[in-house]
Amino acid sequence: MDICSGCGKIKSLEFLIVVAVVGFFAQLVDGTLGMGYGVTSSTLLISFGLAPAIASASVHFAEVFVTLVSGASHLRLGNARMDIFAPLAVSGIIGGIIGAYFLVNIPNKPISLVVGLILLAMGFVILYRFLSGKIKMRNPLKKYSARKLGVLGFFAAMVDAIGGGGWGPICTPTLVIRGAEPKHAIGSVNLAEFFVSLAITVTFIILLGLGKFRLDIAALLLAAGIIAAPIAAYATKKLPHKTLGILVGIVVIALSARIIAKALGIL
Repeated sequence: MDICSGCGKIKSLEFLIVVAVVGFFAQLVDGTLGMGYGVTSSTLLISFGLAPAIASASVHFAEVFVTLVSGASHLRLGNARMDIFAPLAVSGIIGGIIGAYFLVNIPNKPISLVVGLILLAMGFVILYRFLSGKIKMRNPLKKYSARKLGVLGFFAAMVDAIGGGGWGPICTPTLVIRGAEPKHAIGSVNLAEFFVSLAITVTFIILLGLGKFRLDIAALLLAAGIIAAPIAAYATKKLPHKTLGILVGIVVIALSARIIAKALGIL
């Protein structure tokens, strides 16, 4: 894999403005719905010619700081549950490290296509259940299987590292389908994402070297994301669970369509 493709400096002022705007709205969506930051940001960077490994590394570098603010905001507002967060974070760290190694060493288009199709199906299932009123919120005090959450976190983090995004789109809808209250799913996933992003970033630094990162782009994404994170966490607390559930379904469908299009070479 040619990891240096697109490593040259992109100095266009218009491009930098686009990066800042995308970073703000990507985190606004991610912090509110539990997904979207990595996929949106990475897709933008790859479309401008950055190699997938460089794009993913740069986005995850910014995510370390953005998810710290976002996760802390959700924790302070009571959106996160420790019994959901802890298994996701521990297994996600392991999956993220493995995924980063694979991205640097093997092609990722086939994996992206399969993941995109799975997410597309999940998005339609969520949208149907919330629009039809057939989704049943379970006991909010119900304990979730640490083993199942561990499998979910491992797979989601591996895909996230390989595709530059995917942690939220996989974890959040899965938890919602299983009956978790949307704000708890979103808050817990966002909090765990900090630890996953940190593990992925450290792995990329070891494998690529910090010099390969686009720190200028990461800084813009970071600044815009930190501004948006507290706003998004507050919106999550205030929006009713049915509205959040419908929005989650729509966002999953949109993002999965972009993943599929990118894997097929349409974008």
